Amino acid sequence: MLFERTKIIPGEVSYTNIAQILNSKYLRELIIELINDAEESHSSFQSFFQLFLKNPEKTDIAEKYDIEQIVQLLLAISANTLESLDASSYFSFPKLVPYRQILTLFIENTFNLWRSKHRFMIKKDPFSENPKTRIHKQITLVKNNYDLKSLVLETYRQILINVSDKRTKILRQLPSGAQANFILDKIDFEPQAKIHNADFIYNMYFVWSIILEPPVIFYTRSNKRSGLFKVVDKPILHKVDIKNTDEWLVFPIYVHTKLIYVVVHKEYFALAAGLANLFEFANFGTLNSDKPDGIYIFGIDKSFFENEKDFNGIIYHEDDGTYVGLVGNDPSVDYFGYMKKMILTIHNLLVIDEGRLPIHGALAEVKLRDKTSYNIMLVGDSGAGKSETIEALNRIREQVSEVNIIIDDMGSLDILEDGTVVAYGTETGAFVRLDDLQPGYAYSTMDRSIFMNPHETNARVIVPYSNYEEIIKPTKIDFFFYANNYEPVDENHEVIEFFEDIDKALKVFSSGTRIAKGTTSEKGLTHSYFANPFGAVQRKDKHEKIARKYMEAMMENGVKVGTLRTQLGINGFEEEGPMIAAKTLLNYLKTNNQNNKDFRNEDFLKVSL
Repeated sequence: MLFERTKIIPGEVSYTNIAQILNSKYLRELIIELINDAEESHSSFQSFFQLFLKNPEKTDIAEKYDIEQIVQLLLAISANTLESLDASSYFSFPKLVPYRQILTLFIENTFNLWRSKHRFMIKKDPFSENPKTRIHKQITLVKNNYDLKSLVLETYRQILINVSDKRTKILRQLPSGAQANFILDKIDFEPQAKIHNADFIYNMYFVWSIILEPPVIFYTRSNKRSGLFKVVDKPILHKVDIKNTDEWLVFPIYVHTKLIYVVVHKEYFALAAGLANLFEFANFGTLNSDKPDGIYIFGIDKSFFENEKDFNGIIYHEDDGTYVGLVGNDPSVDYFGYMKKMILTIHNLLVIDEGRLPIHGALAEVKLRDKTSYNIMLVGDSGAGKSETIEALNRIREQVSEVNIIIDDMGSLDILEDGTVVAYGTETGAFVRLDDLQPGYAYSTMDRSIFMNPHETNARVIVPYSNYEEIIKPTKIDFFFYANNYEPVDENHEVIEFFEDIDKALKVFSSGTRIAKGTTSEKGLTHSYFANPFGAVQRKDKHEKIARKYMEAMMENGVKVGTLRTQLGINGFEEEGPMIAAKTLLNYLKTNNQNNKDFRNEDFLKVSL
């Protein structure tokens, strides 16, 4: 039997009375789930639940057991001890003192099951252009959620005190309200802002504010992404017909300057909440007149897809140029990578249509203590060592004064009128593996981060790191490296190798070779065109022409193009490899700045020795 993970809590309600908790539908759903689990596992709880057996011949838990009597028992225990209940003639419950221990466990398990759910408080409240009014609306929702948390804890503790014969010596203020709060409104769209055949979207509520309650931890049903998103150059919106629009919300975001509507089914609100730490939310006041560049529908019924294999991601191209991404409702796609990468693929397709170059890579401004600074871009697929090398640079404090991340995962290049190649970012945060961060870093930002499956391999965290104004500004590139994680540094392979020949450079970048680290379903030595399976490979013919144009522009205008060997995919060099790459790069910058000469890796070896 499947049970919902997502719990939607009304945000318009003030939570002040224990009866609101004990009479809620949520409590009944939790009890039914616990009984079902006890029956399937034949746990010790079965003997307790047998006391409330109503119709043994039934298979449906809600009909088989007297759920209401269990609820009434909890209501009674909230005001009476077990001894007084057993001694009273006013109650018809079974004698409960012999079940004190198992009843205590039942209370604990009910509370823990509630806390394991993805909990969202949602309030429909008109958007206001007045900042003070908006803040007031947000604070009101924060208070309602705080009251809910206090009430849940009060109910749990009061019942536990009346059941247990032990004194409570330690109180833990455990998170038990909503993990995220959404404020919604409907929009009266002007005709020019509407997309043909997308009326189902305009009947939905749009999110204009998200309030997170840290620490935010979600447990999704998958922790890897697999496959490519297929692109089909034909319209699809005329076939989409979502009738139960109350189960969906629209999250409008900017990816660089591209406006994308992310339409999400309630079972995937945990993934949608992650958008708050990764992208800039759109200006709600202008949405009624702005036409979106892309639409992403996450959680549509799998029966919608003509090819059953397409449910894990397919993109259609409407006649007006709008890209529409679709992902089905299935446990295998319940991973934030499907949310993020589809959005970035739509962005990249739009960039390619404009004749610009999308980049799967990281860009950082590295400021040295000698007051020089360099903008360094590392290109590579997931696990190539981009973030790790930048993090290593940031740790070498004797030489580095500051590292500002401008692009963490995806961006685009443009050529200015004077030939200068500049980069633009897409994200205001980073979706990274916990293992790839400096020990303790994720926990130092726990009050701002969103954790996904922290107990599993490929555990992830979404960390905000920049502001929107910074990432959309053009940033001149000084170095353009391919992050090579698969070749060891030896007499035949230097840490840094620069290209003078465009064809050789394009061959290395376009091959996209790396050792997969397990962040996707791939394993071993893999190849991905231009290290970018998110739009580049789907538009390979266009992309090849654009890539050559940009590589020529970089080499002609002083950008140093080369390979930086991170060795991240080589056993034993997971930490040392990026640090060697960082130190080598820093010593190159120092040597090049002082002597303006050709640098060889032997210089680094002499310095380090």
